[in-house]
Amino acid sequence: MGIFGRILRSIPGFSARDGRFELLERECGSLENAEKRRSEAERGDERAPVPVPRSVLEAEKLLKGEEFFGNDPDLITREFTVGGRLPALIVYMNGLASDAKINEFLLRPLMRVGDRELSAEHLIESVIEIAEVKRGRDMDPAVSGVLEGMTALFFEGAGEYLLLETRGAEKRAVGSAENEKTVRGSKAAFTEDMRTNITLIRRGIKKADLTVKLLPSGAKDGGGAAIVYREGFTSKALIAEVEKRLFSASPRITASGVAEQLMEDAPLMPVPQTLVTERPDRVVSHIMNGRVCVLAEGSPEAVVVPATLASLMNSPEDVYLKRPLGTLLRLVRYVGALVSVVLPGYFLALALYHQGLMTTEVLGTVIASRRMVFEPIGAEMLLLLFIFQLIREAGLRVPGGIGQAIGIIGGLIMGQAAVSAHLASSVVLIVVAGAGLGNFCIPDHSLQLAAAYLRLAAVAAAWLGGLLGLTAVFLLALLRLAGLKSFGMPFLSPLAPKTFSDRPPIFRGPIKGGLPSDGANTEKDGEL
Repeated sequence: MGIFGRILRSIPGFSARDGRFELLERECGSLENAEKRRSEAERGDERAPVPVPRSVLEAEKLLKGEEFFGNDPDLITREFTVGGRLPALIVYMNGLASDAKINEFLLRPLMRVGDRELSAEHLIESVIEIAEVKRGRDMDPAVSGVLEGMTALFFEGAGEYLLLETRGAEKRAVGSAENEKTVRGSKAAFTEDMRTNITLIRRGIKKADLTVKLLPSGAKDGGGAAIVYREGFTSKALIAEVEKRLFSASPRITASGVAEQLMEDAPLMPVPQTLVTERPDRVVSHIMNGRVCVLAEGSPEAVVVPATLASLMNSPEDVYLKRPLGTLLRLVRYVGALVSVVLPGYFLALALYHQGLMTTEVLGTVIASRRMVFEPIGAEMLLLLFIFQLIREAGLRVPGGIGQAIGIIGGLIMGQAAVSAHLASSVVLIVVAGAGLGNFCIPDHSLQLAAAYLRLAAVAAAWLGGLLGLTAVFLLALLRLAGLKSFGMPFLSPLAPKTFSDRPPIFRGPIKGGLPSDGANTEKDGEL
Protein backbone atom coordinates (compact mmCIF):
# COMPACT_ATOMS: atom_id res chain seq x y z
CA MET A 1 0.00 0.00 0.00
CA GLY A 2 2.91 2.34 0.66
CA ILE A 3 4.35 1.91 -2.84
CA PHE A 4 0.90 2.32 -4.40
CA GLY A 5 0.30 5.48 -2.35
CA ARG A 6 3.62 6.99 -3.45
CA ILE A 7 2.73 6.28 -7.10
CA LEU A 8 -0.63 7.99 -6.69
CA ARG A 9 0.95 11.00 -5.00
CA SER A 10 3.40 11.35 -7.88
CA ILE A 11 0.54 11.70 -10.38
CA PRO A 12 -0.62 15.34 -10.83
CA GLY A 13 -3.92 15.91 -9.09
CA PHE A 14 -3.60 13.15 -6.48
CA SER A 15 -1.27 14.88 -3.99
CA ALA A 16 -3.97 15.96 -1.52
CA ARG A 17 -2.76 18.12 1.34
CA ASP A 18 -3.63 17.27 4.92
CA GLY A 19 -6.50 19.31 6.24
CA ARG A 20 -7.52 20.69 2.85
CA PHE A 21 -10.97 22.25 2.82
CA GLU A 22 -13.59 19.92 1.36
CA LEU A 23 -17.10 20.85 0.25
CA LEU A 24 -19.76 18.37 -0.79
CA GLU A 25 -22.39 19.26 -3.32
CA ARG A 26 -25.17 19.25 -0.74
CA GLU A 27 -23.23 20.05 2.40
CA CYS A 28 -24.80 22.36 4.97
CA GLY A 29 -22.51 21.85 7.97
CA SER A 30 -20.01 24.23 9.53
CA LEU A 31 -16.24 24.23 9.34
CA GLU A 32 -14.70 23.36 12.68
CA ASN A 33 -12.29 25.83 14.26
CA ALA A 34 -12.81 28.33 11.41
CA GLU A 35 -13.60 31.16 13.80
CA LYS A 36 -10.58 30.26 15.91
CA ARG A 37 -8.24 30.42 12.92
CA ARG A 38 -9.74 33.71 11.80
CA SER A 39 -9.27 35.19 15.27
CA GLU A 40 -5.65 34.08 15.26
CA ALA A 41 -5.12 35.74 11.88
CA GLU A 42 -6.63 38.96 13.21
CA ARG A 43 -4.66 38.87 16.44
CA GLY A 44 -1.37 38.80 14.55
CA ASP A 45 -2.14 42.20 13.00
CA GLU A 46 -3.73 43.92 16.00
CA ARG A 47 -2.45 46.96 17.79
CA ALA A 48 -3.55 48.78 20.91
CA PRO A 49 -6.61 51.00 20.28
CA VAL A 50 -6.01 54.74 20.25
CA PRO A 51 -8.55 56.54 22.47
CA VAL A 52 -10.25 59.73 21.34
CA PRO A 53 -8.70 62.86 22.94
CA ARG A 54 -11.04 65.06 24.94
CA SER A 55 -9.70 68.21 23.27
CA VAL A 56 -10.66 68.90 19.65
CA LEU A 57 -7.24 70.51 19.09
CA GLU A 58 -5.50 67.35 20.27
CA ALA A 59 -7.79 65.25 18.07
CA GLU A 60 -6.91 67.36 15.03
CA LYS A 61 -3.21 67.15 15.85
CA LEU A 62 -3.44 63.37 16.26
CA LEU A 63 -5.23 62.90 12.92
CA LYS A 64 -2.67 65.05 11.11
CA GLY A 65 0.20 63.18 12.73
CA GLU A 66 2.33 60.50 11.12
CA GLU A 67 0.32 57.72 12.78
CA PHE A 68 -2.76 58.45 10.68
CA PHE A 69 -3.08 60.94 7.79
CA GLY A 70 0.12 62.95 8.08
CA ASN A 71 0.08 66.11 5.97
CA ASP A 72 -2.48 64.81 3.49
CA PRO A 73 -3.72 67.83 1.48
CA ASP A 74 -7.10 66.17 0.86
CA LEU A 75 -7.88 65.89 4.57
CA ILE A 76 -10.31 68.70 5.47
CA THR A 77 -10.66 69.79 9.10
CA ARG A 78 -13.16 72.47 10.14
CA GLU A 79 -13.38 73.94 13.63
CA PHE A 80 -16.64 75.59 14.72
CA THR A 81 -18.85 76.01 17.79
CA VAL A 82 -22.15 74.24 18.36
CA GLY A 83 -24.76 76.86 19.20
CA GLY A 84 -21.99 79.38 19.75
CA ARG A 85 -20.89 77.65 22.98
CA LEU A 86 -19.42 74.14 22.46
CA PRO A 87 -16.18 73.85 20.40
CA ALA A 88 -16.37 71.08 17.81
CA LEU A 89 -14.39 69.70 14.88
CA ILE A 90 -15.43 67.92 11.69
CA VAL A 91 -12.99 65.85 9.64
CA TYR A 92 -13.62 64.50 6.15
CA MET A 93 -11.78 63.67 2.94
CA ASN A 94 -12.04 66.04 0.01
CA GLY A 95 -13.64 64.36 -3.00
CA LEU A 96 -15.05 61.42 -1.03
CA ALA A 97 -17.57 63.28 1.14
CA SER A 98 -20.37 65.51 -0.14
CA ASP A 99 -19.85 69.19 0.70
CA ALA A 100 -23.56 69.87 0.16
CA LYS A 101 -24.59 67.26 2.76
CA ILE A 102 -22.06 68.58 5.28
CA ASN A 103 -23.09 72.21 4.86
CA GLU A 104 -26.86 71.70 4.74
CA PHE A 105 -27.51 68.82 7.12
CA LEU A 106 -24.59 69.06 9.56
CA LEU A 107 -22.93 72.46 9.92
CA ARG A 108 -26.03 74.63 9.52
CA PRO A 109 -28.22 72.79 12.11
CA LEU A 110 -25.36 72.54 14.63
CA MET A 111 -24.31 76.17 14.37
CA ARG A 112 -27.90 77.45 14.64
CA VAL A 113 -29.06 75.24 17.49
CA GLY A 114 -30.46 77.33 20.31
CA ASP A 115 -31.20 74.70 22.95
CA ARG A 116 -29.41 74.74 26.24
CA GLU A 117 -28.66 71.00 26.19
CA LEU A 118 -25.76 70.15 23.89
CA SER A 119 -25.17 66.50 24.70
CA ALA A 120 -24.43 63.97 21.96
CA GLU A 121 -27.75 62.18 22.57
CA HIS A 122 -29.74 65.37 22.13
CA LEU A 123 -27.83 66.39 18.99
CA ILE A 124 -28.39 62.99 17.39
CA GLU A 125 -32.10 62.91 18.25
CA SER A 126 -33.10 66.52 17.56
CA VAL A 127 -30.46 68.46 15.62
CA ILE A 128 -28.36 66.42 13.16
CA GLU A 129 -30.35 65.80 9.97
CA ILE A 130 -28.37 62.80 8.72
CA ALA A 131 -29.89 59.32 8.78
CA GLU A 132 -26.86 57.15 9.59
CA VAL A 133 -24.92 58.11 12.74
CA LYS A 134 -22.41 55.94 14.62
CA ARG A 135 -20.62 56.63 17.90
CA GLY A 136 -17.16 55.48 18.90
CA ARG A 137 -14.23 55.98 21.26
CA ASP A 138 -11.48 54.35 19.16
CA MET A 139 -9.69 56.41 16.49
CA ASP A 140 -9.15 53.54 14.02
CA PRO A 141 -12.86 53.19 12.98
CA ALA A 142 -13.04 56.96 12.59
CA VAL A 143 -10.06 56.95 10.23
CA SER A 144 -11.53 54.05 8.22
CA GLY A 145 -14.87 55.88 8.00
CA VAL A 146 -13.24 59.10 6.79
CA LEU A 147 -11.40 57.15 4.09
CA GLU A 148 -14.73 55.72 2.94
CA GLY A 149 -16.30 59.20 2.57
CA MET A 150 -17.91 59.63 5.99
CA THR A 151 -17.48 62.64 8.29
CA ALA A 152 -16.12 62.41 11.84
CA LEU A 153 -17.52 64.90 14.36
CA PHE A 154 -15.58 65.59 17.62
CA PHE A 155 -16.82 67.58 20.64
CA GLU A 156 -14.76 69.38 23.25
CA GLY A 157 -14.52 67.31 26.45
CA ALA A 158 -16.62 64.40 25.14
CA GLY A 159 -13.88 61.80 24.55
CA GLU A 160 -15.90 60.29 21.72
CA TYR A 161 -16.88 61.05 18.13
CA LEU A 162 -19.86 60.74 15.81
CA LEU A 163 -19.36 59.14 12.40
CA LEU A 164 -21.89 60.56 9.92
CA GLU A 165 -22.93 59.20 6.52
CA THR A 166 -21.90 61.90 4.01
CA ARG A 167 -20.59 59.84 1.09
CA GLY A 168 -20.79 61.74 -2.17
CA ALA A 169 -17.88 60.73 -4.40
CA GLU A 170 -18.32 60.86 -8.16
CA LYS A 171 -19.06 57.45 -9.64
CA ARG A 172 -19.88 55.94 -12.99
CA ALA A 173 -23.53 55.28 -13.73
CA VAL A 174 -24.79 51.75 -14.23
CA GLY A 175 -24.04 50.86 -17.85
CA SER A 176 -24.32 47.84 -20.11
CA ALA A 177 -22.07 44.80 -19.99
CA GLU A 178 -19.09 45.08 -22.33
CA ASN A 179 -17.42 41.68 -22.00
CA GLU A 180 -20.48 39.45 -21.56
CA LYS A 181 -22.89 40.75 -24.18
CA THR A 182 -26.08 38.84 -24.93
CA VAL A 183 -28.97 39.28 -27.34
CA ARG A 184 -31.56 38.62 -24.65
CA GLY A 185 -31.53 39.21 -20.92
CA SER A 186 -30.40 42.00 -18.65
CA LYS A 187 -27.97 44.59 -19.98
CA ALA A 188 -26.92 46.05 -16.61
CA ALA A 189 -23.32 45.74 -15.44
CA PHE A 190 -21.46 46.38 -12.22
CA THR A 191 -19.67 49.68 -11.57
CA GLU A 192 -16.57 50.61 -9.59
CA ASP A 193 -18.66 51.56 -6.54
CA MET A 194 -19.15 48.58 -4.22
CA ARG A 195 -22.32 49.91 -2.61
CA THR A 196 -23.93 50.37 -6.02
CA ASN A 197 -23.02 46.78 -6.86
CA ILE A 198 -24.59 45.55 -3.62
CA THR A 199 -27.76 47.47 -4.49
CA LEU A 200 -27.88 45.80 -7.91
CA ILE A 201 -27.72 42.39 -6.23
CA ARG A 202 -30.42 43.34 -3.71
CA ARG A 203 -32.71 44.34 -6.56
CA GLY A 204 -32.46 40.81 -7.93
CA ILE A 205 -32.77 39.00 -4.58
CA LYS A 206 -35.60 40.48 -2.55
CA LYS A 207 -35.21 38.11 0.38
CA ALA A 208 -34.61 38.82 4.04
CA ASP A 209 -31.93 36.14 4.30
CA LEU A 210 -29.61 37.90 1.84
CA THR A 211 -26.54 38.76 3.93
CA VAL A 212 -23.86 41.31 3.07
CA LYS A 213 -20.77 41.19 5.27
CA LEU A 214 -18.16 43.93 4.89
CA LEU A 215 -14.70 42.48 5.44
CA PRO A 216 -11.43 44.31 6.02
CA SER A 217 -8.56 42.97 3.96
CA GLY A 218 -5.84 41.87 6.32
CA ALA A 219 -7.18 42.41 9.82
CA LYS A 220 -7.21 46.15 10.47
CA ASP A 221 -6.39 47.68 7.07
CA GLY A 222 -9.85 49.04 6.35
CA GLY A 223 -12.85 47.73 4.47
CA GLY A 224 -12.09 46.90 0.87
CA ALA A 225 -14.24 43.85 0.19
CA ALA A 226 -17.64 42.37 0.91
CA ILE A 227 -19.07 38.88 0.73
CA VAL A 228 -22.70 38.31 -0.26
CA TYR A 229 -24.64 35.12 0.39
CA ARG A 230 -27.96 33.77 1.65
CA GLU A 231 -27.92 33.05 5.38
CA GLY A 232 -29.24 29.59 6.23
CA PHE A 233 -29.16 28.56 2.57
CA THR A 234 -25.47 28.69 1.69
CA SER A 235 -23.16 26.15 3.29
CA LYS A 236 -21.75 27.46 6.57
CA ALA A 237 -18.49 25.68 5.82
CA LEU A 238 -18.15 27.60 2.54
CA ILE A 239 -18.88 30.94 4.21
CA ALA A 240 -16.36 30.30 6.97
CA GLU A 241 -13.69 29.26 4.46
CA VAL A 242 -14.18 32.40 2.36
CA GLU A 243 -13.95 34.61 5.44
CA LYS A 244 -10.82 32.81 6.63
CA ARG A 245 -9.00 33.27 3.34
CA LEU A 246 -9.91 36.94 3.08
CA PHE A 247 -9.17 37.75 6.73
CA SER A 248 -5.79 36.01 6.58
CA ALA A 249 -4.72 38.06 3.56
CA SER A 250 -1.96 40.51 4.48
CA PRO A 251 -2.04 42.88 1.44
CA ARG A 252 -4.96 45.23 1.00
CA ILE A 253 -7.56 44.02 -1.50
CA THR A 254 -7.57 46.73 -4.17
CA ALA A 255 -9.28 44.81 -6.98
CA SER A 256 -11.35 41.72 -7.63
CA GLY A 257 -8.33 40.09 -9.27
CA VAL A 258 -6.38 40.39 -6.02
CA ALA A 259 -9.20 38.73 -4.07
CA GLU A 260 -9.41 36.03 -6.73
CA GLN A 261 -5.72 35.16 -6.40
CA LEU A 262 -5.83 35.23 -2.61
CA MET A 263 -8.65 32.69 -2.51
CA GLU A 264 -7.59 30.15 -5.14
CA ASP A 265 -6.34 26.70 -4.14
CA ALA A 266 -3.73 26.13 -6.89
CA PRO A 267 -2.03 29.45 -7.82
CA LEU A 268 0.15 27.90 -10.54
CA MET A 269 -2.76 26.37 -12.45
CA PRO A 270 -3.75 28.47 -15.50
CA VAL A 271 -7.35 27.26 -15.23
CA PRO A 272 -9.53 29.79 -13.34
CA GLN A 273 -10.82 28.49 -10.01
CA THR A 274 -13.31 31.31 -9.50
CA LEU A 275 -16.02 32.77 -11.70
CA VAL A 276 -15.48 36.46 -12.50
CA THR A 277 -18.46 38.25 -14.01
CA GLU A 278 -19.65 41.81 -14.61
CA ARG A 279 -23.35 40.90 -14.80
CA PRO A 280 -25.55 41.29 -11.68
CA ASP A 281 -28.15 38.82 -13.01
CA ARG A 282 -25.50 36.11 -13.22
CA VAL A 283 -24.36 36.79 -9.66
CA VAL A 284 -27.97 36.70 -8.46
CA SER A 285 -28.44 33.30 -10.08
CA HIS A 286 -25.33 31.82 -8.42
CA ILE A 287 -26.20 33.23 -4.98
CA MET A 288 -29.68 31.74 -5.26
CA ASN A 289 -28.01 28.39 -5.97
CA GLY A 290 -25.92 28.47 -2.79
CA ARG A 291 -22.69 30.14 -3.88
CA VAL A 292 -20.83 33.06 -2.31
CA CYS A 293 -20.07 36.32 -4.11
CA VAL A 294 -17.06 38.53 -3.28
CA LEU A 295 -17.07 42.22 -4.22
CA ALA A 296 -14.08 44.58 -4.08
CA GLU A 297 -14.18 48.35 -3.91
CA GLY A 298 -13.02 49.89 -7.19
CA SER A 299 -13.66 46.81 -9.37
CA PRO A 300 -16.65 46.53 -11.75
CA GLU A 301 -16.63 42.74 -11.38
CA ALA A 302 -17.77 40.13 -8.89
CA VAL A 303 -15.98 36.92 -7.91
CA VAL A 304 -18.21 33.87 -7.38
CA VAL A 305 -17.03 30.75 -5.56
CA PRO A 306 -16.91 27.84 -5.94
CA ALA A 307 -16.50 27.56 -9.72
CA THR A 308 -16.71 24.50 -11.93
CA LEU A 309 -16.00 23.92 -15.60
CA ALA A 310 -19.74 23.77 -16.26
CA SER A 311 -20.36 27.17 -14.64
CA LEU A 312 -17.47 28.72 -16.58
CA MET A 313 -18.81 27.34 -19.87
CA ASN A 314 -22.37 28.52 -19.25
CA SER A 315 -23.49 31.74 -20.92
CA PRO A 316 -26.02 34.15 -19.35
CA GLU A 317 -28.14 33.78 -22.48
CA ASP A 318 -28.68 30.01 -22.14
CA VAL A 319 -31.47 30.28 -19.60
CA TYR A 320 -33.39 32.88 -21.63
CA LEU A 321 -33.80 30.45 -24.54
CA LYS A 322 -35.97 27.37 -24.82
CA ARG A 323 -34.51 24.03 -23.80
CA PRO A 324 -33.62 22.74 -27.30
CA LEU A 325 -32.00 26.02 -28.34
CA GLY A 326 -30.14 26.40 -25.06
CA THR A 327 -28.84 22.85 -25.29
CA LEU A 328 -27.77 23.38 -28.90
CA LEU A 329 -25.83 26.54 -28.04
CA ARG A 330 -24.09 24.79 -25.15
CA LEU A 331 -23.21 21.87 -27.42
CA VAL A 332 -21.75 24.24 -30.04
CA ARG A 333 -19.78 25.95 -27.29
CA TYR A 334 -18.24 22.74 -25.98
CA VAL A 335 -17.45 21.52 -29.50
CA GLY A 336 -15.81 24.86 -30.29
CA ALA A 337 -13.69 24.66 -27.15
CA LEU A 338 -12.66 21.09 -28.00
CA VAL A 339 -11.76 22.08 -31.56
CA SER A 340 -9.75 25.02 -30.26
CA VAL A 341 -7.61 22.82 -28.03
CA VAL A 342 -7.32 19.64 -30.11
CA LEU A 343 -7.34 20.68 -33.78
CA PRO A 344 -3.82 22.20 -34.17
CA GLY A 345 -2.08 19.35 -32.34
CA TYR A 346 -4.17 16.66 -34.06
CA PHE A 347 -3.44 18.06 -37.53
CA LEU A 348 0.27 18.33 -36.76
CA ALA A 349 0.38 14.72 -35.52
CA LEU A 350 -1.33 13.46 -38.69
CA ALA A 351 0.91 15.50 -41.00
CA LEU A 352 4.16 14.37 -39.34
CA TYR A 353 3.60 10.83 -38.10
CA HIS A 354 0.27 9.42 -39.25
CA GLN A 355 -0.13 10.29 -42.92
CA GLY A 356 -1.94 6.98 -43.47
CA LEU A 357 -4.97 8.35 -41.57
CA MET A 358 -5.37 11.13 -44.16
CA THR A 359 -6.98 10.64 -47.56
CA THR A 360 -4.88 11.01 -50.69
CA GLU A 361 -6.61 14.24 -51.67
CA VAL A 362 -6.07 15.88 -48.27
CA LEU A 363 -2.47 14.71 -48.10
CA GLY A 364 -1.82 16.06 -51.61
CA THR A 365 -3.32 19.43 -50.64
CA VAL A 366 -1.11 19.66 -47.56
CA ILE A 367 2.02 18.75 -49.56
CA ALA A 368 1.16 21.23 -52.33
CA SER A 369 0.55 24.09 -49.85
CA ARG A 370 3.93 23.48 -48.17
CA ARG A 371 5.99 23.14 -51.34
CA MET A 372 7.74 26.52 -50.98
CA VAL A 373 7.65 26.80 -47.18
CA PHE A 374 11.16 26.39 -45.79
CA GLU A 375 10.45 26.04 -42.04
CA PRO A 376 9.28 22.85 -40.29
CA ILE A 377 5.54 22.47 -40.01
CA GLY A 378 5.72 22.45 -36.18
CA ALA A 379 7.55 25.77 -36.12
CA GLU A 380 5.07 27.10 -38.68
CA MET A 381 2.15 26.12 -36.45
CA LEU A 382 3.67 27.76 -33.37
CA LEU A 383 4.46 30.91 -35.36
CA LEU A 384 0.90 31.29 -36.59
CA LEU A 385 -0.51 30.64 -33.11
CA PHE A 386 1.76 33.35 -31.74
CA ILE A 387 0.69 35.79 -34.47
CA PHE A 388 -2.95 35.01 -33.71
CA GLN A 389 -2.46 35.83 -30.01
CA LEU A 390 -0.52 38.97 -31.00
CA ILE A 391 -3.38 40.24 -33.18
CA ARG A 392 -5.88 39.41 -30.46
CA GLU A 393 -3.98 41.31 -27.76
CA ALA A 394 -3.47 44.29 -30.07
CA GLY A 395 -7.19 44.37 -30.82
CA LEU A 396 -8.06 44.33 -27.11
CA ARG A 397 -5.67 47.09 -26.01
CA VAL A 398 -6.61 49.79 -28.53
CA PRO A 399 -9.92 51.74 -28.73
CA GLY A 400 -12.99 49.86 -29.93
CA GLY A 401 -13.24 50.93 -33.57
CA ILE A 402 -9.51 50.71 -34.15
CA GLY A 403 -9.37 47.33 -32.41
CA GLN A 404 -11.93 45.85 -34.80
CA ALA A 405 -9.98 47.24 -37.75
CA ILE A 406 -6.74 45.75 -36.43
CA GLY A 407 -8.39 42.36 -35.99
CA ILE A 408 -9.83 42.26 -39.51
CA ILE A 409 -7.03 43.98 -41.42
CA GLY A 410 -4.24 42.32 -39.42
CA GLY A 411 -5.73 38.86 -39.90
CA LEU A 412 -6.36 39.24 -43.62
CA ILE A 413 -3.24 41.12 -44.62
CA MET A 414 -0.77 39.29 -42.40
CA GLY A 415 -2.25 35.91 -43.28
CA GLN A 416 -2.15 36.57 -47.00
CA ALA A 417 1.32 38.11 -46.74
CA ALA A 418 2.63 35.10 -44.78
CA VAL A 419 1.31 32.70 -47.44
CA SER A 420 2.68 34.82 -50.30
CA ALA A 421 6.08 35.10 -48.63
CA HIS A 422 6.12 31.31 -48.08
CA LEU A 423 6.37 31.74 -44.32
CA ALA A 424 3.22 29.69 -43.80
CA SER A 425 0.99 27.36 -45.77
CA SER A 426 -2.68 28.02 -46.44
CA VAL A 427 -3.79 24.73 -44.84
CA VAL A 428 -2.01 25.47 -41.55
CA LEU A 429 -3.43 28.99 -41.66
CA ILE A 430 -6.96 27.57 -41.94
CA VAL A 431 -6.31 25.20 -39.02
CA VAL A 432 -5.08 28.05 -36.80
CA ALA A 433 -8.05 30.23 -37.81
CA GLY A 434 -10.46 27.41 -36.95
CA ALA A 435 -8.79 26.96 -33.56
CA GLY A 436 -9.07 30.70 -32.97
CA LEU A 437 -12.79 30.72 -33.76
CA GLY A 438 -13.33 27.79 -31.42
CA ASN A 439 -11.45 29.67 -28.69
CA PHE A 440 -13.86 32.59 -28.97
CA CYS A 441 -16.76 30.19 -28.23
CA ILE A 442 -15.55 29.95 -24.62
CA PRO A 443 -17.54 32.52 -22.58
CA ASP A 444 -14.99 33.09 -19.81
CA HIS A 445 -11.90 35.17 -20.72
CA SER A 446 -9.62 33.47 -18.19
CA LEU A 447 -10.69 30.06 -19.48
CA GLN A 448 -9.84 31.20 -23.02
CA LEU A 449 -6.29 31.96 -21.91
CA ALA A 450 -6.07 28.60 -20.12
CA ALA A 451 -7.19 26.88 -23.34
CA ALA A 452 -4.38 28.70 -25.17
CA TYR A 453 -1.85 27.20 -22.70
CA LEU A 454 -3.20 23.71 -23.28
CA ARG A 455 -3.26 24.23 -27.05
CA LEU A 456 0.43 25.14 -27.11
CA ALA A 457 1.29 22.13 -24.94
CA ALA A 458 -0.71 19.88 -27.29
CA VAL A 459 1.12 21.25 -30.35
CA ALA A 460 4.52 20.70 -28.73
CA ALA A 461 3.59 17.15 -27.67
CA ALA A 462 2.23 16.30 -31.13
CA TRP A 463 5.40 17.69 -32.75
CA LEU A 464 7.56 15.45 -30.57
CA GLY A 465 5.46 12.29 -30.27
CA GLY A 466 2.51 12.36 -32.64
CA LEU A 467 -0.82 11.03 -31.41
CA LEU A 468 0.93 9.24 -28.56
CA GLY A 469 2.37 12.49 -27.22
CA LEU A 470 -0.95 14.25 -27.77
CA THR A 471 -2.82 11.57 -25.85
CA ALA A 472 -0.29 11.69 -23.00
CA VAL A 473 -0.67 15.47 -22.63
CA PHE A 474 -4.46 15.31 -22.56
CA LEU A 475 -4.47 12.45 -20.07
CA LEU A 476 -2.16 14.39 -17.73
CA ALA A 477 -4.32 17.51 -18.13
CA LEU A 478 -7.47 15.51 -17.44
CA LEU A 479 -5.94 13.94 -14.32
CA ARG A 480 -4.90 17.35 -13.03
CA LEU A 481 -8.32 18.85 -13.69
CA ALA A 482 -10.01 15.88 -12.01
CA GLY A 483 -7.92 16.53 -8.88
CA LEU A 484 -8.44 20.30 -8.95
CA LYS A 485 -10.95 21.76 -6.51
CA SER A 486 -12.48 25.18 -6.07
CA PHE A 487 -13.25 25.68 -2.38
CA GLY A 488 -13.53 21.94 -1.93
CA MET A 489 -15.79 21.34 -4.92
CA PRO A 490 -14.35 19.21 -7.77
CA PHE A 491 -13.65 21.35 -10.82
CA LEU A 492 -15.15 18.77 -13.21
CA SER A 493 -18.28 18.31 -11.09
CA PRO A 494 -20.78 16.74 -11.73
CA LEU A 495 -18.88 14.53 -14.20
CA ALA A 496 -15.72 13.64 -12.28
CA PRO A 497 -16.25 12.57 -9.62
CA LYS A 498 -19.86 11.64 -10.30
CA THR A 499 -22.20 13.56 -7.98
CA PHE A 500 -25.91 14.04 -7.48
CA SER A 501 -26.73 15.50 -10.91
CA ASP A 502 -28.60 13.05 -13.13
CA ARG A 503 -27.60 14.55 -16.48
CA PRO A 504 -24.49 16.07 -18.14
CA PRO A 505 -24.15 19.85 -17.71
CA ILE A 506 -24.32 20.31 -21.49
CA PHE A 507 -28.03 19.47 -21.61
CA ARG A 508 -30.24 22.20 -20.23
CA GLY A 509 -33.17 20.89 -18.22
CA PRO A 510 -36.51 22.52 -17.43
CA ILE A 511 -36.65 25.61 -15.23
CA LYS A 512 -38.70 24.94 -12.12
CA GLY A 513 -39.87 27.46 -9.58
CA GLY A 514 -38.97 30.61 -11.48
CA LEU A 515 -35.74 32.21 -12.56
CA PRO A 516 -33.31 31.61 -11.08
CA SER A 517 -34.22 28.39 -9.32
CA ASP A 518 -33.78 27.74 -5.61
CA GLY A 519 -31.87 24.69 -4.43
CA ALA A 520 -28.62 23.64 -2.82
CA ASN A 521 -27.44 21.88 -5.99
CA THR A 522 -24.96 24.19 -7.70
CA GLU A 523 -25.78 22.84 -11.17
CA LYS A 524 -29.42 23.90 -11.28
CA ASP A 525 -31.15 24.46 -14.60
CA GLY A 526 -31.90 28.09 -13.82
CA GLU A 527 -28.25 29.00 -13.30
CA LEU A 528 -26.84 31.68 -15.59
